Amino acid sequence: MKTSQSRESIVFFGTGPVAAASLELLVESFDIEAVITKPRPAHHHGTIPVLKTAENHNLRVIEVSSKQEISAHIAAEQFRSKVAVLIDFGIIVSQDVIDAFPLGIVNSHFSLLPEWRGADPISFAILSGQARTGVSLMLLVAAMDEGPIIGLGIQDLDDSFTTPSLTEQLIQLSYALLRDQLPAYIEKGQMGGVPQSDLPTLITDFAYPSEPSYSRKLTKEDGVLDFQKSATQLQREVRAFIEWPKTRTVIAGKDVVITSAHVETKEVVRPAGEVFIDAKQLCIETSQGTLVIDRLKPAGKAEMTAEAFLAGHGRDLKK
Repeated sequence: MKTSQSRESIVFFGTGPVAAASLELLVESFDIEAVITKPRPAHHHGTIPVLKTAENHNLRVIEVSSKQEISAHIAAEQFRSKVAVLIDFGIIVSQDVIDAFPLGIVNSHFSLLPEWRGADPISFAILSGQARTGVSLMLLVAAMDEGPIIGLGIQDLDDSFTTPSLTEQLIQLSYALLRDQLPAYIEKGQMGGVPQSDLPTLITDFAYPSEPSYSRKLTKEDGVLDFQKSATQLQREVRAFIEWPKTRTVIAGKDVVITSAHVETKEVVRPAGEVFIDAKQLCIETSQGTLVIDRLKPAGKAEMTAEAFLAGHGRDLKK
């Protein structure tokens, strides 16, 4: 492990909670020359994780609100870092900013590119039911998430992952990739990387995604459960939306958020959307299978087990 005097120097671009957690790890292995981040929002009274992490480690902070401000700051700077790292930043970076670093800007993107380009690859990996995801270290280019890849890490998936738990796994995987592979990239001293279109022929352990797919920002409407979907798809939504927008429906006349559920593949004998009790379980029929509610949060109340909810509202439901 390099000493603090010999560690590679990087400039860090990041704003959100994933950026803050990543920065906390990166300070262990890199000399962070500067942190470029969005400023504290007006009227925000709580802590800002990236700003707090930078303060805790005495890091220089450059606050920017737009790509024009980024360009202006970069044009006025003379960074010694040959490369920058971008994670969870939230502002489009112009080509002149990328070009300001001799080895470019490395974006740690939480999917196996070209799969799930865009704003929310983690939630969409869960929603799709795919068997694996990962982290791609991509050289930033003007087109969205289309740059060449300098490092890949694989994460197997199962139906226990929620967006928060998968995010934590991928933060750790991202850090391990940057720690182990970025110094070698810097030492090589020249731009490189593998075009995303070449990856399916190079990765032979499994069917690597060959066609681009795109995630998007979720909306509040995404959280309304549609029981014309299958129970399997709705259970994925519960796991993917657990933090936001949350999966919402009405049970026994109460607005509730479903926080945990599982699937039973019984023959469908009720209309989709019908809520009922079966073997002391709180169930909702879907177009394919039964969604069994394990935990939920009624509006204005604490999260509770389905058993506790039934103790108070079971008489209002069909047996």
